[in-house]
Amino acid sequence: MNPLDTASIRRLRGPKASLDPARPYAISVEAERTAAGTVEDVLTVFLTNRECPYTCLMCDLWTHTLDHSVEPGQVLEQVDYAIASTPGVRHIKLYNAGNFLDRRAIPASDRDALAGRLAGFDSVIIENHPRMCSEDLRAFQDGLSGELEVAMGLETVHPEVLPRLNKQMTLDDFALAAERLQDWGIHARAFVLLGLPWTPAGEFGKWAERSVAFARGAGCRVVAVIPTRAGNGAMDHLAATGAFQEPTLRQLEDVQEALLPGPGRTFVDLWDAERFASCDTCRDARIERMGAINHGQTVLPTVACLECHAG
Repeated sequence: MNPLDTASIRRLRGPKASLDPARPYAISVEAERTAAGTVEDVLTVFLTNRECPYTCLMCDLWTHTLDHSVEPGQVLEQVDYAIASTPGVRHIKLYNAGNFLDRRAIPASDRDALAGRLAGFDSVIIENHPRMCSEDLRAFQDGLSGELEVAMGLETVHPEVLPRLNKQMTLDDFALAAERLQDWGIHARAFVLLGLPWTPAGEFGKWAERSVAFARGAGCRVVAVIPTRAGNGAMDHLAATGAFQEPTLRQLEDVQEALLPGPGRTFVDLWDAERFASCDTCRDARIERMGAINHGQTVLPTVACLECHAG
C-alpha cells in the first residue's frame, strides 16, 4: 500500500466553493426513522465554517468550507435562517464538515448560545472527531431540552486501511469516545465506509459489515453506511492508479440486507446513489426500495429487472 500524506492529499485538491459565512451552504429536510420507531422529518443544516483540522484521505467536505474562521454570531445567524426556513420540524442535524467542538470552526460563544436556539427540538445531532469529544459536550447537552447525539466517523476497522486514511485515529480512540458519550448520557452515531482503497472490491461488503458490528458493540445506536466516492482529488488519483474503485449499487443493497434486522438503527446513505447504478431501467426503483428499508428497518422483496437482473 502507498499512503498519501496530508501535503499530498491537499496538492491533489481542486478549488473550493464560494460561500457566504452568514448562510449555511445547504439545508435539507429528509425523513428518518427515530429511536421510537416512527419516521419523522429531520432538518439538516450544513454550516459554513472553517475547514476541519484533519485531512482525511476520502473526505470531500472541505469543498464547502472556509480558509478562515467565521465571526462570532455568524453560525447563530446560519442556524436562525435554517430554522425559520423550515418550521415545524422536531429533529435537527448540525453538520459543519468537521467538528462541532472546534473553536476555530464554531466560536465558543456561538456554541453556548446555540442550545437556546435549539430548545424546541426533540433531538439534536452534531458531528465531531472522536479525539475531540471533550466535556464541552456535556455543557452543551445541559442547555438542550431534547436529546443530544454525536455522529463520529469510524470509517473502517480494516487494520491496514484505517491508518492510511489520514484520520489520525485508532479504534481505541473511537471506542473511548463512544464510551464517554454513554457515560454522559449522550447518544452516539457512527459513519462507516463501503468501498475502501487498497482493498479488493469483493471484500467491500465484508469490511463494512465488520465495521458496523464494531460500532454497534461500542454502543452506537445509529450506524450510517456511506459508499465511498471519487471526486475529491485524492480518491481520483488512487482510482487512476488502480488502488480504488467505487462500490456498486448492488454492493450497497447487499450490505443493507446483511445488516438488518439488527440492534439499533442502520441506514445506508442514498445521497447521489444514482452514480453507483449500472442500469437505468431499475435504478430508481432499487433506490426507492433502499429508502423504504431505511425507514422500516426490515428487508423488503428485491426489485426484478429483465435488463440487468438487478445487478
